[in-house]
Parts: sequence; structure tokens; C-alpha cells
Amino acid sequence: MKTAITEMFGIEHPIIQGGMHFVGLAEMAAAVSNAGGLGIITGLTQKTPGDLANEIARCRDMTDKPFGVNLTFLPTVNAPDYPGYVRAIIEGGVTVVETAGNNPQAVLPYLKDAGIRVIHKCTSVRHALKAQSIGCDAVSVDGFECGGHPGEDDVPNFILLPRAADELEIPFVSSGGMADGRSLIASLAFGAAGMNMGTRFIATREAPVHNNVKQAILAASELDTRLVMRPLRNTERVLNNAAVERLLEKERELGANLKFEDIIEEVAGVYPSIMREGEMDRGAWSCGMVAGLVYDIPTCQELIERIMRQASEIIDRMDALRRA
Repeated sequence: MKTAITEMFGIEHPIIQGGMHFVGLAEMAAAVSNAGGLGIITGLTQKTPGDLANEIARCRDMTDKPFGVNLTFLPTVNAPDYPGYVRAIIEGGVTVVETAGNNPQAVLPYLKDAGIRVIHKCTSVRHALKAQSIGCDAVSVDGFECGGHPGEDDVPNFILLPRAADELEIPFVSSGGMADGRSLIASLAFGAAGMNMGTRFIATREAPVHNNVKQAILAASELDTRLVMRPLRNTERVLNNAAVERLLEKERELGANLKFEDIIEEVAGVYPSIMREGEMDRGAWSCGMVAGLVYDIPTCQELIERIMRQASEIIDRMDALRRA
């Protein structure tokens, strides 16, 4: 299947693995890329630019296919060494960067001069248009269903994707609620040139996370996520657990007086304990509503092959209906 995204990134299938904290390691990215998609290393999971350089080199040893790096620009007083991370990406020969968070305009000239394609994650059409205007090559349009930060507009993909298609000139991929061949065909019908999957890729054999995490996704339904940090306008969709219930109770009790410091125990620095140690109630961790469509834990190769087979079968059925 050739689309603007497969041609732009030099991949076989229009499927991208989203950047995920303490999930997007070399093993994950290489497995997706070897299966014909685009694997993504999560840059800020690596503590220093040197660590990222080593992770890129590790991934290079595992695959000869294209892979990318996610670089999220955080609103923080003590900013990471972004120039150092950009140098590590460029010197590592990475060909694709997924940017997220704040406006990436400051780093675009360096990435573009190195011949790197940039795809920016957006949760609204207005943000996607801004990404287009500053020179991003593509965007990932994230609907309200997505795990992590869905923005504050609460627009689901059934509306957001066709709106993006109506407004954008650059290619875009769907993100949020994507799991199978039905997701891919629906995304293409809405005007996307591929899809981005996060939560679905955590529930794969190669995902470098504790089995408790995979089993939690497998056991969850579409009703088991919660939205936290809404009063702070930093909304995040997470899988429900004891820590999330504590956090939500604090939000109810404190109301407009809620401060980040009040919930820091539930949200700050929790990912290593959850993803590596499997302490599922340690804190809040990103998970999409798509958990309700996760029924097994395949290899990345099995998952992507199944998606493409399902997509082909849907196209054949639609063609048969047209001819009937």
C-alpha cells in the first residue's frame, strides 16, 4: 500500500509507532521498522543526549530500515538539553523526527538542513495548520480517544480527521483509537495517509515493558480510561488504577485550588516503576480508549501483517459491493 506517508518516510506500510515514555526504546522501534512500519525512539526517555546517541546506535544494530525519534518540547523551567538531543539525532543519521508538545519551530532549521523529515503531533486543526505554516512535512492528528494528552477541545477522530483533510495541504496520519485494519481503512477514507498507534504497540511481544502492563491493557475495556489534570488544563488520558482514583479524589476536593504539587506523587517520576517493575498502582500512566480493541499480544510482525491483511479484505469487500 503506497501513500504519501510511505513515500515520504520510505516505509512499506502506512503505520507509525508513536513515541511513548519508557516504551519507545530501540527494541520497540526496531521491531516496528523491521515489520515494515516506522518505529520511533522516545528521545526524552534517554536522560542525556549521549544516552540518546547510544540508543540510536543500538537501534541501528537491530534494523537497516528507517526509524525515527520523538522529541517532545515540554513547558518547564529546567528545560532538557534540546540542542544536544538535536545534535544526537542529526549525527545518528536519523531520517524522521516526531515532534510533540510546544512549537518546534526553533529546531526545524537544523533538522531540515540535515535532510530530516518532521511530523508534528497535533490535537486540533488549528495546531495542524500552524505546524504546516512553520514547515513541518506532515502531522499526526490526535483525536480525543488517544492515550496521553488529547488537548482541551475534546473532538473525536470521526470529526477531527475529515476536518484536517478539508484544511491541510501536507499529509497527515490518524492517531487515537487506532488498532487494526478497520482503523487504517477508516483513516484513509477520512483523508489520512496512514495511522499512528501507541497503546496497541505496547501490547506486543517486543514492547520493552513489564508483562503486568501488557496484561492490564489486555484486560481493560474502552470504559477503563480516565481523564486527569483537567483542572490544570494539562489533560491526560490514563488507565484507571488506585493512584488515578486518589488523584481524581484530590481534584474533586480541591477544585479550583488544585495545584500540580498536590498530585505530584501520582504523576511525577512514576514511569520507571510502572513500565520496568510492573507496579501498576504506582501512578497514572497514559493509555488510550483503544485498549477495548486489544485482544491479544502478538509480535509486531504479526500485528502489522494482520492489519494489512484486514485492510485488504475490507477493500475487496467494498469492491465487491460496488460491482454488485
